[in-house]
Amino acid sequence: MTAQQHSPLASFTGDANPYGGGDPYADYRTADFPFTRYADLADRRLGAGVVAANDEFFAHRENLLVPERAEFDPEHFGHKGKIMDGWETRRRRGASAEHPWPTAEDHDWALIRLGAPGVIRGIVVDTAHFRGNYPQAVSVEGACVTGSPSPEELLAHDVKWTTLVQRTPVGGHAANGFAVSVEQRFTHLRLNQHPDGGIARLRVHGEVVPDPAWLAALGTFDVVALENGGQAEDASNLFYSPATNTIQPGRARVMHECWETRRRRDQGNDWIRYRLAAQSEIRALEIDTAYLKGNAAGWATVSVKDGDDGDWTEILPRTRLQPDTNHRFVLPTPTPTPTTATHARVDIYPDGGISRLRLFGSLTEAGKTHLSARHQELGG
Repeated sequence: MTAQQHSPLASFTGDANPYGGGDPYADYRTADFPFTRYADLADRRLGAGVVAANDEFFAHRENLLVPERAEFDPEHFGHKGKIMDGWETRRRRGASAEHPWPTAEDHDWALIRLGAPGVIRGIVVDTAHFRGNYPQAVSVEGACVTGSPSPEELLAHDVKWTTLVQRTPVGGHAANGFAVSVEQRFTHLRLNQHPDGGIARLRVHGEVVPDPAWLAALGTFDVVALENGGQAEDASNLFYSPATNTIQPGRARVMHECWETRRRRDQGNDWIRYRLAAQSEIRALEIDTAYLKGNAAGWATVSVKDGDDGDWTEILPRTRLQPDTNHRFVLPTPTPTPTTATHARVDIYPDGGISRLRLFGSLTEAGKTHLSARHQELGG
């Protein structure tokens, strides 16, 4: 096992006060973690899952990856006790009456398959509503395993686990954040709680590192999609929802799965800037406004550039958008060279939102070389 240090951040320890009524989040402890600008690699929409846990007596392991924040119902009890929205294990006991306490090595664990393999920039272990029944400490390890391994295969002795978060005390009813600085591609995590207790949610923020062999087999694909390595680098406004929503898999199912800005009261416009999976030739695009009915953008343009210092070139002129509609555009055959880009930008006028942006194309030879070199460098 290879140990790695994590950077210090705002930390929380100790119990939260017992629930006293009213808004259960009123005394929730959290901080502004800089790594949350990266996508959540453990998002169920990307295909993430909690594949195993050694114990889930009080609350199911699958709750860890529910995209919404944890809920709390003070009146909700079952045959095993309080029903909690999280993963909660039974209380550990020692080996005998003479030593009834768990040992320092005793702990519970859950195995998480990331929805998209990648480099992890930060982890949030959220103990929301676990006020006196949270773990004393947590630790997190990562592994890179090809294919679709079973829990037994992940727990085999030949799997190399790298420590991403060393055993660290955490607080109850708090967002416990940990910056990670390991330049390596991971496919699975092992979340440990010492010695037992409950965790509401796990968020794993990072950069997707796709398999270049898979993208090569696809040929033409969405070169800005999150699952293929695209990133939403910046946006003019994130008042209602993150820009990363626009490159999530599938169509939006509800409005909060879109990107929506606050209402502008000036003569400007809103925008998102993206980094593509690698240098690509773009041949078609989609702008979807699904579930945006009275707040869809009125018009949109799409521009691209090749390289950080390249000039922006408009590939879709300002075009009227319809509410709750998927708009498709086949780009004209360029002359004399194809539309080659590493970055893209969508501008909406004047404000509102879109649910998805798709840019269909294929990697250039330079893009393939870059992607393959990075994949190999990161241990993929």
